Amino acid sequence: MTLLLSCKQFLTELNAYLDEETSAEERSQLQSHINECPNCWVVVDTTQKTMRVYKGAEPQAVPQDVSERLMAALRRKMADKRGGC
Repeated sequence: MTLLLSCKQFLTELNAYLDEETSAEERSQLQSHINECPNCWVVVDTTQKTMRVYKGAEPQAVPQDVSERLMAALRRKMADKRGGC
């Protein structure tokens, strides 16, 4: 008898499912949920498509001005955290 997963349970296991780190039994349960739940099917389908696009993309350098602004924001955030202790 296969137990039905809730969407919350499915989403908890999504990374392991996508990375193929689940046992055959777990994968079967997750696949059954995907087959029965249109919302989770869309999540899996969209995530898999996004991963294919991302893996096929060439790395891009972060522009110097963006890098400087990001580092300044991180320094401010860290200073705020240290000041609040």
